[in-house]
Amino acid sequence: MRIAIVVNTSWNIHNFRMNFVHALLAKGHEVHTLAPEDDYTHLLTQAGCVHHRVKMDSRGANPIKDSALIIELFMIYKRVKPDVILHYTIKPNVYGTIAASLLKIPVVNNVCGLGTVFLRRNFVSFIAISLYKISFRFASKIYFQNPEDLRLFLDRRLVPADAADILPGSGIDLKRFQPSTFKRNDKFTFLLISRLITDKGVLEFIEAVRKLRAKGMNAKFQVLGPMDPQHTRGIKIKVIQEWIDSGTIEYLGVTDDVREYIEKADCIVLPSYREGTPRTLLEAASSGKPIIATDVAGCNNVVQNNFNGLLCKLKDAGDLAEKMTVMASLEDEKLKAFGRNGRTKMETEYDEAVVINKYLSTLASLKKAS
Repeated sequence: MRIAIVVNTSWNIHNFRMNFVHALLAKGHEVHTLAPEDDYTHLLTQAGCVHHRVKMDSRGANPIKDSALIIELFMIYKRVKPDVILHYTIKPNVYGTIAASLLKIPVVNNVCGLGTVFLRRNFVSFIAISLYKISFRFASKIYFQNPEDLRLFLDRRLVPADAADILPGSGIDLKRFQPSTFKRNDKFTFLLISRLITDKGVLEFIEAVRKLRAKGMNAKFQVLGPMDPQHTRGIKIKVIQEWIDSGTIEYLGVTDDVREYIEKADCIVLPSYREGTPRTLLEAASSGKPIIATDVAGCNNVVQNNFNGLLCKLKDAGDLAEKMTVMASLEDEKLKAFGRNGRTKMETEYDEAVVINKYLSTLASLKKAS
């Protein structure tokens, strides 16, 4: 089959879906990737994909401006003539599905996360939700990454029930992310791995850190992830620099391999407002690390309170600080138990092989139906 994979960045394909791409290529499928060009695009072509550059802004949501993407994708789909198109992330899901429907090409969508259109109520969110309802009528299959997102779409009648299904996120490569020998740091080390945008709970993390420092907690507070000041909810560089200069946090920059940073941390923190299935938490749990995350959809599917970590309240820096205090005070055996439980949960529920096999089964059924 000729399969097109459409995502908002080449980086996303390379970091989250390359094992799936390799599985497709190994089965003899012709794989075309569609995404804006970045530093990772050449790795897709090296792997054997045919890449097509797309002008797509992954930041923000402006349905009127973004509607031009329908025409761009339509022209590429018409030229490439894929047998099936796999969409990931919001804009490909919505605009790509509309473009594909005009050419009667079957699509499989993956709702990786709901984005801000479901967190806010305004004219833009109304238009965006309406576009979901229109476009998703044409999808052959729609995968969701947690039950709450699926239920929300079904309750609002945004998707046909017979086309919807659940996946364990993008899954986790259990061989790549493995636990290391337990070693507690002299200074308990908290690590937040995230893009520096407000929806990830970065501001709450900073406020919690300030509360803990004011109380004299002798710990390290680290942040790993790209600054994104151009994002509509991005945090300004001068604000981040003030956090660094004041010693509030230790900023670790960006990396292509988070494993060494996860290994050196005692606890991974993600106080996000809402997620599909956060890859950061899958990586942490698979690596046997305790986690503190928000008690919201996506996060609370990965973290079971007092089993493999602790859950904190949404947008509540005080509660986050309290949970961080509890975590830092736990005995080694409890931290080890959290780590073991997280690893077991990944092995039983989030193995990447489950995701790949489900996609391969869907592709086989679509081929049979064509």
